[in-house]
Amino acid sequence: MTNSYAPSRGPERHNAHEQAPRPGAVLTDPVRHPAGAPAPVLAKRAFLLILITLLVPGSAQTVAGSRRLGRVALRTTLTVWAVLIAAVLLLIASRPLLINVLASPPVSLLLVVVLAALSLGWAALFLNTFRLVRPTLLAPGIRLGAAAALVVSMVLSSGSLGYAAYVLNVSRDAIGSMFSGFGPTIEPSEGRYNFLMMGGDAGADRTGRRPDSLSVISVDAKTGQTAIISVPRNLQNAQFSEDSPMRAVYPDGYDCGNDCLINAINTEVTNDHQELYPGVADPGAQATVEAVSGTLGITVQAYVLVDMDGFSKLIDAMGGIKIKAGGWVPISSGEMLDEANGIHGMPLGWIAAGDQHLNGFHALWYARSREFVDDYARIQRQQCVQQAMLKQMDPATLLTRFEDIAQAGTQVVESNISASQLGSFVDLALKAKGQGVDRLTIGPPDFDASFSTVPDFDVIHTRVRALLDGSPAAQAPAVAADPQPAAPAPAEAEPATGSAAAADPQPSSDFTPVTTTPDGEPITREMLDYFKSQGDEQSIRNLVASNGLCAPL
Repeated sequence: MTNSYAPSRGPERHNAHEQAPRPGAVLTDPVRHPAGAPAPVLAKRAFLLILITLLVPGSAQTVAGSRRLGRVALRTTLTVWAVLIAAVLLLIASRPLLINVLASPPVSLLLVVVLAALSLGWAALFLNTFRLVRPTLLAPGIRLGAAAALVVSMVLSSGSLGYAAYVLNVSRDAIGSMFSGFGPTIEPSEGRYNFLMMGGDAGADRTGRRPDSLSVISVDAKTGQTAIISVPRNLQNAQFSEDSPMRAVYPDGYDCGNDCLINAINTEVTNDHQELYPGVADPGAQATVEAVSGTLGITVQAYVLVDMDGFSKLIDAMGGIKIKAGGWVPISSGEMLDEANGIHGMPLGWIAAGDQHLNGFHALWYARSREFVDDYARIQRQQCVQQAMLKQMDPATLLTRFEDIAQAGTQVVESNISASQLGSFVDLALKAKGQGVDRLTIGPPDFDASFSTVPDFDVIHTRVRALLDGSPAAQAPAVAADPQPAAPAPAEAEPATGSAAAADPQPSSDFTPVTTTPDGEPITREMLDYFKSQGDEQSIRNLVASNGLCAPL
């Protein structure tokens, strides 16, 4: 019996494990002994070895190279597959547990090291496979194609593992910066998790900080159904929860007069009552949590501090947000001409009514601006921005902008939420995504504008309970709303006024932005600046009165 091809007779260097034939073996196997094989066979062999290295790392070495190396690589491959299958089963059985395990600092560090090692090992296997391909035996065109296939395969496999290790390491740093470590587990209160979000300037020296905005995000622990309850920063006589140390100081509520607004609690406790909160990292924030709990009649379990300067960086990292603005919003110069009447200098710019794609700078001003309108229009815009961020934080955005988002998040968020419970809350966030968000404001459009000065806490508790229970009572104002000044209607459209906003506590995206004067003339920056230069503040108020209307796109 003759050989199908004649082996090369010239001198060749063979790896003892790869090329040396067994005694008496006939060199007719082109997989292990390719020298002298026909060109089509060599081409198929080259691409096959690269493919099986991509699909089953170690198999190319087993069939064509060092069997010892192949066995080690195959055992590693099978172990990784087993771990992945176990992770998938755990994901199906208990997604929060899997996330908690992955978020654990020791486990995440181990995963980073393992992923990096697997990435390097897989790359080494590909390089070894390319040597087994014996590119010198291939035709020039096939040689180039095999090299390209190997590079693409390495990027898909080893490169992906390396990127996963990098992303996981970035996540570890972000979690460590934003969350409080592995503290006590937060239990649901009446089936819900309630988080207080406070927006303000959270620099290194936070003494004297007053939260610029206060919102409770309440999430059903089973379904993820979410409600946002906004508390005006100027609410007076806030009630502390029964277990609050501040009840000993203010047993009848925070009632020391016009200076005792709910957003001043953080400052007062930080400056004067830290001894009431031994061992608490941020006594002022904790006291504010207790005041919001007592005021709303619910248990707020945790807080999140959002630094407003970092907030703009986060939105930039997301690529901006898209909203539908009901009216023009000024970007204030900060220059105060008449403090008693709240009159500022010329605005630096304006955010126009209509569909807008806002970058971080403009989104921050859209959420914070209150010139020409009251705090309640601003609260509506803040709720809208929050919803736009939640809606647009999709998997594609996270994947393509993960590093920027994670780094911005470390500048934005500080929280007393334990990292050990991160999995539960990520799971809730996934459940909540795509569901509608119910909203309530302790002020217009849900209450009279003067309500925050002399609040009726029984009424507040009733409305909050109705909202969280899904009762229709949450939609009907308990106190006659005091509408903002009506905005002029566009000549061709139905009026969009402050009264309309008051009648609908949850404005939908079908409202008509106010873009023209009652005479049908388009509203422009030049027009608004002219009124300002003439001291005609009332005309501006009439034109921008609908700017509390907003919907995420």
